[in-house]
Amino acid sequence: MSTVHVTTDRVRIRLRPLEKIFALHGDLDLPRSAVRTAEVLTDGLAATRGLRAPGLAIPGWMKVGTWRGRSARQYVAVRRGVPTLRLTLDRQRYDTILVSTPDAHTAAAALNRE
Repeated sequence: MSTVHVTTDRVRIRLRPLEKIFALHGDLDLPRSAVRTAEVLTDGLAATRGLRAPGLAIPGWMKVGTWRGRSARQYVAVRRGVPTLRLTLDRQRYDTILVSTPDAHTAAAALNRE
């Protein structure tokens, strides 16, 4: 399961080894100031938009990788039955990050606290 660590100035998303392999991507490290919104979704699979490139999708179970749309790019690491943290970002490689993690509510609360 992915983990999200929030500090005073950084947001670090640590992926499991298999997620890194399937996504062809490493861990993510973002400045906290780049996070515009943070919210928890019950169904991260349904929130994914665009075409997968690169990554892995197993319908109804998991999606991991990069999803590209007309004007947006999402990083996705979501699983069925696990709360998903959605981060909307400013001036970053990805416009949105969707990551399933058991501590999604705690991370969202920490990011929404000013």
